[in-house]
Amino acid sequence: MASPTTTSLSSTTSSTSVPSCTTAVPGKYGYVPPEACNANWAYAPSFTAAIAMCVLFGILTFAHISLAVLHRKPFCWVIIMGVAWEFIAFITRSLGAHDQQKLGYAYPSSLLFLLAPLWINAFVYMTAGRLIWTFHPEKKVFGIKAIRIGKYFVWLDILSFLVQGAGGLMLEPGGDAKILDIGKNIYMSGVGLQEFFIVALYAVLALITMRVIFRLVEFSAGNNTSNPLPYKEVYALTLDAFPMLLAALILAVVHPGLALKGPESEFPSRKEKKEAKKAKKAQKKAIKEEKKMGKGFTKMDNVPVSTELLEVRRADDLERGKGYSN
Repeated sequence: MASPTTTSLSSTTSSTSVPSCTTAVPGKYGYVPPEACNANWAYAPSFTAAIAMCVLFGILTFAHISLAVLHRKPFCWVIIMGVAWEFIAFITRSLGAHDQQKLGYAYPSSLLFLLAPLWINAFVYMTAGRLIWTFHPEKKVFGIKAIRIGKYFVWLDILSFLVQGAGGLMLEPGGDAKILDIGKNIYMSGVGLQEFFIVALYAVLALITMRVIFRLVEFSAGNNTSNPLPYKEVYALTLDAFPMLLAALILAVVHPGLALKGPESEFPSRKEKKEAKKAKKAQKKAIKEEKKMGKGFTKMDNVPVSTELLEVRRADDLERGKGYSN
């Protein structure tokens, strides 16, 4: 990690007003203290750590693309997006580590790093729905159809994504303190929603939970340097990046494609749904026609016969019977 250098600070306001921040002279690699107006990073990002994470997430991105093709699972594009966003986040972080005054590196790195786990979370929901569809005889749990589970929770995840994205966009490095506080509050709300929506898939969700708790504690503890969480890179790496790395690794080693095999392991396509709906409608119509037929017809030797004709036959038989008796 680049070591901070002694910098001279100058006030951005007049001597009669209280300065909201100070402008610092950049040191090596453009580092300035986090309280400076021209600080794009809350810490001096480690080039070595960024490169290491970049390589690992790059390998996992390639692995998940290969596994999706190998197992023929189109829905795996979601986990690919999550890992790829982490990969890009650490590419820009490694570039920003040696050019800390460039906002074009700091901003996308922070935003992608904050939002990438939502893709991994959504993938867990989608996998859970398909596992229930494949292995549960009723294809539903707690009255919720398997085909709906992934959809419901993905939409909830999208809501969480939008909330966190709105908050993340307000967390522009060096921005106004009030805007930063609002952004953090909005982001915390989104993270809280994400945690509320998490329900199952064990190890991966435990890792996601670890990451969510870290972010909640980080942002709730305040925006000043007395709170070490935002200003020490080691926390972000060990409590956010590493759990997501491990979660993506678990989903690669124990890939859903190993369990979800055959045509029954995938939800029906739109065409199949349309055909099934059409067949169900035709069946209902046939049942309705059968009931309607039953009102004016009865069965004789399993053949529908008009009830009026049957009454004529019975009357005729009775008359013949009387004739024979005489």
